[in-house]
Amino acid sequence: MKLKDLVKGLNVVEVEGDMDIEIVDIAYDSRKAKAGSLFVCIEGFKVDGHKFVPQAIENGTRAFLVEKDVDVPDDASVIRVEDTRYALASVADIFFGHPSSRFNLVGITGTKGKTTTTYMIKSILEAFGQKVGLIGTISNMIGHEVLPTDRTTPESYDLQELFSEMVQKNVNSVAMEVSSHALELHRVSCSEYDIGVFTNLSRDHLDFHKTFENYLNAKIKLFSMCKKGLINIDNEFGPKVVDSAKCEVYTMGIDNKADIRAVDIVHHSDSVDFTVVSPWFTGDIMVNIPGKFSVYNALAAIGSCALMGVPFEYIKNGLEQVTVPGRAEVIDVKRDYTVMIDYAHSPDSLENILTTVKGYAPGRVVCVFGCGGDRDKTKRPVMGKISGEIADFTIITSDNPRTEDPEAIIRDIEEGIKNTGGLYTTITDRRDAIKYALMNAKPKDIILLAGKGHETYIILKDKTIHFDEREVVRDILKELSSNNN
Repeated sequence: MKLKDLVKGLNVVEVEGDMDIEIVDIAYDSRKAKAGSLFVCIEGFKVDGHKFVPQAIENGTRAFLVEKDVDVPDDASVIRVEDTRYALASVADIFFGHPSSRFNLVGITGTKGKTTTTYMIKSILEAFGQKVGLIGTISNMIGHEVLPTDRTTPESYDLQELFSEMVQKNVNSVAMEVSSHALELHRVSCSEYDIGVFTNLSRDHLDFHKTFENYLNAKIKLFSMCKKGLINIDNEFGPKVVDSAKCEVYTMGIDNKADIRAVDIVHHSDSVDFTVVSPWFTGDIMVNIPGKFSVYNALAAIGSCALMGVPFEYIKNGLEQVTVPGRAEVIDVKRDYTVMIDYAHSPDSLENILTTVKGYAPGRVVCVFGCGGDRDKTKRPVMGKISGEIADFTIITSDNPRTEDPEAIIRDIEEGIKNTGGLYTTITDRRDAIKYALMNAKPKDIILLAGKGHETYIILKDKTIHFDEREVVRDILKELSSNNN
């Protein structure tokens, strides 16, 4: 494809060199740039791509998309734009032939519920006979093929490349998580969303967005990019999203009047039943993930699929079959107590899962959790207070401390739990904390391991180590059994 065709539609500030040269691929990492590449210089938070132009030149690259002045050979072509992040999304979309227009694309944004909602949508659409793509925190999938993932929403070039692969593999619909970072950093720009979903909003990612208003405004951007929007009107920020949306809007809720509403909710220890009332149908639903938050996620999936024309019977069947790794996931430990893994890593999500479990727990609720390093510090005492008030016993431990001192993070959490009167202890090493919980478990206890969920690693200061809580629990129980023998 010719360079001049790739940059159509961009707000070009300056052009140097031949615009008729042939581009065979696009790179934003200089190590992947070669002869025939267009190297897009992205100014990141840690490194600036403009500094790696010499490496790209050495690899044979002669076409550059930049924001700043760069030194290049006389035979090079340089296009300068105001924002190379948006430009990367645009050229990638054109290079791959606007792949998102060739399937149904549903984008889910919100602080919580994104992952579960995408899995619910995938399960429903598969029950309906479709081949479905999934993009998100746990994994990217094409049908049943699992692809590795390292962030909630891929970089724009990688996303368009993935969309293109999905088209080639005959995917009918794609359900994807759309993070606030992705919306702010143009990772999803130029993607054609048929449906956008707003699940909820609570305090998170303020280390990146700085203010809550910035965080909300980032989420709202999705609703100027989609054809139809589905918005949780029960969330306190739902009305603002509705007012700001540029698309056709539908609402969902439990407590307020909404287009898609759940009534007659019945909670069980391992599931939830309700009746959905919508413009298209009214019917009984069962979801095998407990809690009120599961009802909201199900409403998001129901509404999305109904807007795509999926009949009720397939929606009902799909929701009955859905499973989500690391979301209220019960490990089979064959003991007289229960061990549950959940990804809850924000105040709202921790409160939701603890309240749900407390509602049906026959014995004590023991909560094992920590907070991530190099992330919003203000939520640490808040989460400590929540666990202290709801759980019967809390074990404060580590969770991806990154460059921070794990014990300093624990002290921050302690500030919130101290005044609750809740019983707690602190054990810095997460494996030791889990072992303590298992060794001291009483009949009918529910031990909640919160924060890791689907993750199979811990990020330390200088390395990332393998840590799958399912394996850890089984290894500890095996160890304890052999000691008892």
